[in-house]
Amino acid sequence: MKKVVIIGGGFAGLNVAKNLSNVDGFEIVLVDKINYNFFPPLLYQVATGFLETSSISYPFRKMFSGSKNIRFWLGELVEINANENKIILSNGELNYDYLVIATGTMTNYFGMENVKKNAIPMKTLEDALNMRNILLQRIEAAAISNNREEKEELLRIVVAGGGPTGVEISGMFAEMSKTIIKNEYPELSEFINGKIYLVDGGEALLSPMSIASQEDTLKAITEIGVVVNLNTHVSDFDGSTIYFKEGNSIKSKNLIWAAGVTAMRFSGLPNECYGRGNRLIVDEFNKVTTTENIFAIGDTCYMDSDANFPNGHPQVAQVAMQQGSNLAKNLIYQKIGKSEHPFRYKDKGSMAIIGRSKAVVDIPKPKLHFKGTFAWLAWLFVHLMSLSMPRNKVNTLYHWGIAYFTKNSSLRMIIKPEKKS
Repeated sequence: MKKVVIIGGGFAGLNVAKNLSNVDGFEIVLVDKINYNFFPPLLYQVATGFLETSSISYPFRKMFSGSKNIRFWLGELVEINANENKIILSNGELNYDYLVIATGTMTNYFGMENVKKNAIPMKTLEDALNMRNILLQRIEAAAISNNREEKEELLRIVVAGGGPTGVEISGMFAEMSKTIIKNEYPELSEFINGKIYLVDGGEALLSPMSIASQEDTLKAITEIGVVVNLNTHVSDFDGSTIYFKEGNSIKSKNLIWAAGVTAMRFSGLPNECYGRGNRLIVDEFNKVTTTENIFAIGDTCYMDSDANFPNGHPQVAQVAMQQGSNLAKNLIYQKIGKSEHPFRYKDKGSMAIIGRSKAVVDIPKPKLHFKGTFAWLAWLFVHLMSLSMPRNKVNTLYHWGIAYFTKNSSLRMIIKPEKKS
């Protein structure tokens, strides 16, 4: 019996667990600091009140209730003792035959402490709910304010980061200002066209995608009212003014941070295990360098042995899912004495939604580019099918249907824990 301990239940870790579920000869322990899996690409729709949390999340224990060889441990990794094949958790210890690190990434503020303190991150489900509460409270505050300048600062939103998350949430905010605020906040009717800024340090939005997608995105998102500032780097944010390295600034209380991520370091692994962005360096089988039975998969690993991706794989869901499945198969092959398969990423394409009936899609083979309604429908289908469980799919489809036909949502409640004195 081989004991496999998986740290992290995101796309990568979940695919290892699913592919080893009910496989004879394996005991699986999935460790995570939260007790549910969630779907990060749709976090912004929870943050803007178009989806409820249960649409994109599902409890691990419920998910694996039918598996005879998987158990869940709610805890956080503290230290790895590779010599003893043991890990120290925040609430106990576990021994392992194989350790799989699939911890993903965390928000990177590039050392800017004020930005870390005052900006609104977009990385976890808690972040999404916090954003929804903060922005709804600021809209309500703007509705009762008698100061025009204060109203504008409360309603003005700056999104830092021109990747898919930044583009998608900027487009959503721009469309909300023209529909929801117009219909539900008569006090703010003259502020319907309040500015939404999207800033990025690069020369184009969606930099990993094709030039056609970049150009189409810039045109479409500008048309719906988003002000795009490229080659612009945030340098500071004091809670009311956002400062840029280029010397200019924007008065706003709302800085949404989607500008960067970094992997995590773990006590017990030497420095030579880590590459750029704190990603663990792995071989073609996802084994961490200098180790014998520790593997890293998904966003937290760096592999340069894939000939088509000599500078490492993109940190996207498809890489994580494929690496998880490949590693699970290799562990089975290793147990039965069969040759293992090196990982080779099969790029199925990339996509981003911009707004209602607006999206871009790139498919590498054959080299194709789509935009507009067809691309938007493709984005909806792919993301719907990628959700973990049938219940998530039905729930999400229902809320999307309501939002499409009404241009609205009823999920914008301010719900937060009561502070105890």
